Amino acid sequence: MTFKKHLPNLITLLNLLSGTIAVYFAVKEQLVLAAFFVFLGVFFDFFDGLAARLLNVQGELGKQLDSLADVVTSGVVPGIVLFQLISKVLTKGSWDLKNVINIKTPMWEHFNSTFFIAIIGLIVTLAAAYRLAKFNIDERQTSSFIGLPTPAAALVVLSLPLILAYSNNQFFINLIENVWFLIGLAMLLSYLMNAEIPLFSLKFKDYTWKNNKVKFSYILITVALCVFLQFIAIPIVIIVYVLLSLVDVKLNRKKVKK
Repeated sequence: MTFKKHLPNLITLLNLLSGTIAVYFAVKEQLVLAAFFVFLGVFFDFFDGLAARLLNVQGELGKQLDSLADVVTSGVVPGIVLFQLISKVLTKGSWDLKNVINIKTPMWEHFNSTFFIAIIGLIVTLAAAYRLAKFNIDERQTSSFIGLPTPAAALVVLSLPLILAYSNNQFFINLIENVWFLIGLAMLLSYLMNAEIPLFSLKFKDYTWKNNKVKFSYILITVALCVFLQFIAIPIVIIVYVLLSLVDVKLNRKKVKK
């Protein structure tokens, strides 16, 4: 019984461990490895809640621990990654993200114009922390979300180094290498995480097509995009998630009117 009670919290701690390792690699500019551990953390983040519901051991401790883990995995890491990407764009640094050679420089040389512009990327960390704190006291978000979940925002950011490392699509590479795009993305994700936009969750009360059309459609679209576009699919999938959520809201309003 004791193990059953603490199993979801153990999974949450694995999320935190993954995020902490990702921080290490992000600081070391090993962004592909950082992305891998964030994806692993998001995997654990999904299953800790599922385990808690299946075992019927949901509680306030798990809720708070989950948010603390997400601050690291889905908040601190994406901020550092955006910081690193903006820095590289401004300094025209190497995009060899698999094998980065670290050059030691005096501490004071880091505090230059590039550093202060790159700090804009860390606004994602602040927005994620604010969103998670707000989520913990918002009773409206028990079966759905208001604002983009932090793991979704994290996946968008962490897809960028993967696209640079493994994709040959020059359009997306040029986009990611544009400093205004990176700054704009940081601002947009920060806004979406805290916007009053209702978004569906992938929690199922039943598995009928009638009651879950939007959710099943989203899963099918996600699988298809991932097969054909690989890492480029990740940010597109999040855009589709927001758009389908808006459609879901309209469909539910029509049901209420009837």
